[in-house]
Amino acid sequence: MAAAVSPEAERILATVARVPKGRVASYGQIASIAGLTGRARLVGWALRNSPGGTKLPWHRILRADGRIAFPEGSDAYALQIRRLARERVAVTGGRVDLARYGWHRASSLDAMLWGPRD
Repeated sequence: MAAAVSPEAERILATVARVPKGRVASYGQIASIAGLTGRARLVGWALRNSPGGTKLPWHRILRADGRIAFPEGSDAYALQIRRLARERVAVTGGRVDLARYGWHRASSLDAMLWGPRD
């Protein structure tokens, strides 16, 4: 029997699932959107311990500076780069340009109502 997922982890996983194809977000950004500001490490923990068979776009989550968190040369590092490349997200030197590919959620009501959709 699989361990129960905490309410915090559920919020994190639901937020990760919302990151659009071709966009990336930082661990801290995911925590903040999930209502868990300052809990970036919890995002990594939740992704690592997500229930088996969960299909999440984990590859869209990066460090705050746009770097891939996995060690360079590891299988996970290479897999993340391949998955991002399939979504046309450029990775240069293990880093993604957050200004270009970052998931920018609208913060004001006007922007949410009238701005472009994610």
